[in-house]
Amino acid sequence: MGRIRALTSTDVTAARELLARDPIANCFVDSRVRSGGVDPWRLGGEIWGYVDDDETLESMLYVGANLVPVSTSPASRAAFADRLRQTGRRSSSIVGIAEEVLDLWRILEPSWGPCRELRDRQPLMAMDVDPVGPVDTAVRFIGIDELDVIVPACVDMFTHEVGVSPIAAGGGMAYHARIAELVRSSRSIGRIEGSVVVFKAEIGAATPLVCQVQGVWVDPSMRGRGISVPAMAATVKLARTHIAPVVSLYVNDFNTVARRTYESCGFRQHATFATVLF
Repeated sequence: MGRIRALTSTDVTAARELLARDPIANCFVDSRVRSGGVDPWRLGGEIWGYVDDDETLESMLYVGANLVPVSTSPASRAAFADRLRQTGRRSSSIVGIAEEVLDLWRILEPSWGPCRELRDRQPLMAMDVDPVGPVDTAVRFIGIDELDVIVPACVDMFTHEVGVSPIAAGGGMAYHARIAELVRSSRSIGRIEGSVVVFKAEIGAATPLVCQVQGVWVDPSMRGRGISVPAMAATVKLARTHIAPVVSLYVNDFNTVARRTYESCGFRQHATFATVLF
């Protein structure tokens, strides 16, 4: 019978080994552990471990703004759910491998439900080669002097994708700071013409092996003009050159336009994610 405990600095090696089983699917948690270890203050959350009688780490759960299961089993998910029911919901979403997320939500829903939205099929796509098609050479890393130009596009994309504005309920300063951090660390990519953001994307998480693209957006007035494929191709090339050799992202299965764009760039499905939004 396994048990749950918060991970400590002595568990970092075991945590890294668990994450290495699937560096693409585990990119988000892996990036956090690499930069902050398992210390809650540096991590921006906690990592709970499910260990067996010999203290072998079998599964993990990242508990922060998001809940992210890592290599969970039916037994560990049941144990994590018991603990989560005791602590109450503090996260805005559950995200990760679909089988794990959906089973965890099945157990939690009677006490945590209902959710605001369930996205149960999100292809996790990846590519480890440069695109072979046209590349938009105007797509580049965004400069800090362009922060006030890029933020409104980020807000628009987030609001339409998640269904809630990131600057609502006093969240404007924190969101602005988050985008500024991405810009300063060369994780914000886009094409700007004058004061108009034509295309933008961010690298939300990165390890030396994998980086994850998020926030892909084309100005609504310019959609349907063939901008997205060469712009995404440029994003992949920049990311592979400067950040990590494997580029990943996940997309809603019903977003057929976006899926065709990514497939045209060379992305192929690696796994299936699911997201529960609160």
